[in-house]
This record gives sequence, structure tokens and C-alpha cells, in this order.
Amino acid sequence: MSHPSYPLLHHTVEGQGPFILLIHGLFGSADNLGVLARNLRLDHTVINVDLRNHGRSFHCDSMNYEAMAKDLIQLLNHLNVDSLAVVGHSMGGKAAMKLASMIPDNIHHLAVLDMAPVAYQQRRHDNVLAGLQAVVDNPPTNRQQALAIMEEHIEIEGVRQFLAKSLFHPKSDQNSDNHLQWRFNLKALSDQYDHIQAWSDIAPFNNPTLFLKGADSDYIGIEHQAQIQAQFPHSKAHIINNTGHWLHAEKPTEVLRSLRRFITK
Repeated sequence: MSHPSYPLLHHTVEGQGPFILLIHGLFGSADNLGVLARNLRLDHTVINVDLRNHGRSFHCDSMNYEAMAKDLIQLLNHLNVDSLAVVGHSMGGKAAMKLASMIPDNIHHLAVLDMAPVAYQQRRHDNVLAGLQAVVDNPPTNRQQALAIMEEHIEIEGVRQFLAKSLFHPKSDQNSDNHLQWRFNLKALSDQYDHIQAWSDIAPFNNPTLFLKGADSDYIGIEHQAQIQAQFPHSKAHIINNTGHWLHAEKPTEVLRSLRRFITK
């Protein structure tokens, strides 16, 4: 199932014990789940990845869940991992669910943070995409300039701060003015946004699955229960109170408690 035309995903492997794979969401990187990794590596071998078109992983034109899952399978084969737990947030949750459908015998526990196995109709990121593009069109030389540019499009300061973590100074002759650029492949993420929103139902995944929902987030709703149950018949849901879509960042202690209770059963 590997596709050797693409290099391995950028990744880190830390800790010792049973394997657990962490998968970040859209516009993120492995660093986003660092708060989980630092705790879990005390008694697990934690694999933390940058998905394609994110972080330090390769850039390419395609961005769909089958391709993302194949990247992850290629990495797991490279690391000789054939039994693991998987945790994915947001877009990474969909990548995790697709991965589970492709190698169901290898994944003994699946945890999905604030994402449902459904196609979302509402475009939630148009303002974010506009803010990111504005940074490309007006290249800043420092983080403060970038935040000011984004503020014209992106209302929530926490979102701007999160996105700014993916800015870097590329070293090249073309960048003699030392302008900041995005680590992620904005063009591909923008062009492929409909694929990121999309979902094709999978055959039932029969191993234990946990859906962790932020109480203030609408990514998992009552209207999604039938699709969740059909595709993940051995799933349960747990709500983290007083938190939104970024539940692991806002309530890491509660999220870790739920994850640990789930994966050690």
C-alpha cells in the first residue's frame, strides 16, 4: 500500500511502551499535540507526525484522506509497527478514521478528537484562508506584522496565534529580505479544501473507538450519531465541558484523563 514516489512523513518517535500515533489537524503540525505527547511518552512509544502539506513533511498537489492514510501506512511499515493506538484531532481525526478502515487489524484503539465521520457542508475556514493568503500577498518580516495582517480577516486571537506557529524564515537567495513564509502548502490546502471537508463512509471498524467532543463545538452533533454508529459500532462519546474545537489545548488534563482511561482498558 505504500507509494514510494512520496518521501516518508516528517515524524518523531519518543518514549517506550505500546505504540500510539498522534495526528494533528488542518493548518497544524506535530507540535500541536505536543502537550499530549509529553504525557503519553512516559509509558508509550509516541509517534508524532506532520501530515502531507504540513509542518516539515513534503508538499504535493493532492490532499484527500486515502492519500493521507497511505502516507501513514508507509510510515508505520518503515517503523515496523503493526499494533498501535491512534489519536487524531479534527482533519487528523478523519485521517485516523480512514487509516483504521484500511488497516483495521493493526489498530486496537482509535480516539477521535472533535470530528465526525461525515462530509461537512459549511465552509468554516474561508476567513482563515483569506488571512493566510493576505500574508502571502504582503510578506511580513516578523510575527507581529503577520498577526496584524491576519487580524483583518481572522477575528479570534487564539486562531491567529495558532496559525502564526507555522511561520518560518526560509533561507534562500530569493528570500534576501528575510520574509516569513508558511510551512504548510497553502495553495494545496486551499485548492483541495473540498476534499478536506468531504468524507466517504467506511466499512464498520469494529475495535473500540472514542469520540471526544468539545462541549462548545458543533463538529459532532446529534445529527451525526447514526453515521458514527454505522461506521464505528463499538464507539462511545465523551464530552469535555467548557471547551471548543481545540479541546486538547484548552483542557489537556481532562483530555489526557479520558484518553488514558480509554486506551488502557
